[in-house]
Amino acid sequence: MERLQKVIAESGITSRRKAEELILAGKVRVNGAIVNELGTKVSGQDIIEVDGAIIERDVAKKYYLLNKPRGVISSVSDDKKRPTVVDYIDTDVRIYPVGRLDYDTTGLIILTNDGELANLLTHPTNQVPKTYIAKIEGFLNKDEIDRLRSGVRIDGRKVLVDHFKIRDKNLEKKTSLVEVTIFEGRNHIVKKLFESLGHPVKRLSRIKIAFLEVGKLKSGEYRELTIKEVKKLYSLK
Repeated sequence: MERLQKVIAESGITSRRKAEELILAGKVRVNGAIVNELGTKVSGQDIIEVDGAIIERDVAKKYYLLNKPRGVISSVSDDKKRPTVVDYIDTDVRIYPVGRLDYDTTGLIILTNDGELANLLTHPTNQVPKTYIAKIEGFLNKDEIDRLRSGVRIDGRKVLVDHFKIRDKNLEKKTSLVEVTIFEGRNHIVKKLFESLGHPVKRLSRIKIAFLEVGKLKSGEYRELTIKEVKKLYSLK
């Protein structure tokens, strides 16, 4: 017997957190009856429906690393018919992105049907580092750099910076190229971080998730993660 939200996540429909939301919303049925308690356990013989669709059990787990282009939605679908990250992956398995990148942000994003891993990588207690390259307006002074390194409070919570360095300065255009590593996954968090210091972000790209680097992946290209990489990601818990 396993918890219902875990079974739903492992089927590849969505993450465990989203599965819990669906259960609480009364959108999950087990053997025809609505189940809205998170502690419910199910067996391999139980028939589980999510939004009227029977989920498939024991689907092979797939893991992809995509270098997301600019102007692509970090979602499974989009009501405005814009391209999504899923459109770039050639697979018959239902996958979804782990976390998100803004529409105009480029770089690394993981797609999978493994809800357990998705939950591990996005849960704040696991503090999975993510590294970004940002082109910002102006030049950071010493006080601003010290504030950044000591942690800046955004929307009531402090953003902890694990690593920061200035890569380049363009004196003519009055812009800086900076590299920053944080553990956060909140929406627009890197943009909010630099905006709070008075240096709006003009361009942003994620170049690293934990130990996974963009490497030779060009914009729009992807690769499957190796078994060794997946195990290493699980070890981050």
